[in-house]
Amino acid sequence: MLKFSGMNSHDAHQLWQGGTDDYGNVPDFSISDGAGNPCRHCLKMIDKGERFMIISYRPFDELQPYAEQGPIFLHAEPCEAFRAEADPGRVAKIPPVLRDSPQYLMRGYDERQRIVYGSGAIVEKDNIEAVADLMLTKSAIEFIHVRSSTNNCWQARIERADISDQ
Repeated sequence: MLKFSGMNSHDAHQLWQGGTDDYGNVPDFSISDGAGNPCRHCLKMIDKGERFMIISYRPFDELQPYAEQGPIFLHAEPCEAFRAEADPGRVAKIPPVLRDSPQYLMRGYDERQRIVYGSGAIVEKDNIEAVADLMLTKSAIEFIHVRSSTNNCWQARIERADISDQ
């Protein structure tokens, strides 16, 4: 079973309360035109006319050579963290932000948050769950990052679901 998650809620709340991004900068603000502005906390698209933040985000616990950092969007006002609505017996539900593009880059990481070489692949959006299931059967892979296949922006995290997540 799979579990999709977005940006850490602690990090999002820190930004909503006037904090700085992972480069120490205050967020840039913009107004959504309704196309291509996915919030990385709720994992939904930001509606046309809604205000949002543009920040630099590093979805890793610590600085290290594989800790990629880059621009992401976040609703300017607090939103609820993504929660999958589980089907009986499984947790996975593809978040809305992963339905927007035809392809995504998926890459596996180990328990030290290092890239597992050979795990990266460009994946059609309809194959995300199947590829994630296969990747997570490899004992070295603890979690997967899904990124834009064209801009390399971080989209979401996938990991094995706990029984308690159901």
